[in-house]
Amino acid sequence: MVAWGFCTSRGMSCPTTASASPRCPSTGCRGAAKLTGMRILLVEDEAMMRASVARALRADGHAVDEADSRSAAEMEIRTNSYGLVILDRGLPDGDGLLSLQRWRRRGLTLPVLVLTARDAVGDRIAGLDGGADDYVIKPFSLDELRARVRTLARRPSALRQVVLSAGDLELDTTRAEVRRGGVLLPLRTKELAVLQVLLERRGRVVSRAQLREACWDAEHEPGSNVEEVAVSALRRKLGDPPIIRTRRGLGYVIDD
Repeated sequence: MVAWGFCTSRGMSCPTTASASPRCPSTGCRGAAKLTGMRILLVEDEAMMRASVARALRADGHAVDEADSRSAAEMEIRTNSYGLVILDRGLPDGDGLLSLQRWRRRGLTLPVLVLTARDAVGDRIAGLDGGADDYVIKPFSLDELRARVRTLARRPSALRQVVLSAGDLELDTTRAEVRRGGVLLPLRTKELAVLQVLLERRGRVVSRAQLREACWDAEHEPGSNVEEVAVSALRRKLGDPPIIRTRRGLGYVIDD
């Protein structure tokens, strides 16, 4: 897959492969290290832009649900839990800022990054005053957008541990690195995401549905067993003694 980003070393747009660490074919530059993924709602009516942004975010390990209108975004917000919303203002059924203001009135506190072609200072102030956590002006560089997403993802970390652990297992959420007994383990992005959810809820059973909601987007069939596959791979890679336990009929747990 190819997504268009902005190469800082040449100051030009260039195609970057959607890999774990994208490299610019023109210069060989690589993107910044990524955080463990979160579920993101991307609200953008321009199909090509939405596809490019979603592709770049998924390459960074995030699960991305897409909406092309305020009404579609409202349905997703009422149905799913998100770590971040990327919200366009110029939507077919009205200004996305109106949706944001409604969400804030309902007490929704998740980070919201607003996209807009309106570059006047007054528009930016209106967006921030309306509840936005960050503001990106179109046209924008995909690398800058990804960096702003990483920044917003780090903000709640003051309320959470940066390094999650259980016994001799450690997950560094900022470096997206897992070690057991000091040995670095090569985990895939979804395996990292599942492990983070289980460690954050250590001592509590996490159902299969909760894992799917936290780590996968709407592109996966509800009846699939993606979470079972990820947990099975995690168990193999984490080794013995087993750290993830199955509570039959309930879900998975990492004990205290």
